Amino acid sequence: PEDVAERIRQAIAQALPEAAIEVRPQGPGHFEIAVTDAIFAGKPRVRQQQLVYGAIAHLMAGANPPVHAVD
Repeated sequence: PEDVAERIRQAIAQALPEAAIEVRPQGPGHFEIAVTDAIFAGKPRVRQQQLVYGAIAHLMAGANPPVHAVD
C-alpha cells in the first residue's frame, strides 16, 4: 500500500504542484487522502474532489485497479 500511496501522492502533486498532500493507506486498495491548496478557495467541495479524483483517475481505472476506495 505504501508504494500505491506514493503513486497517489505523486499524481496529485503533478496536477496540483502547490498542494499539501497526505495519503494514508486504510486497507487493500483503500486510501484516505487530504489535500490543501489555494486553488480550492471558493470552489464547492464537489469541484475540489473532482480535481483530486481527476489526478488519480488512472489509478482507479481498469479491471483490477490499485485504488478502489478513497476517503
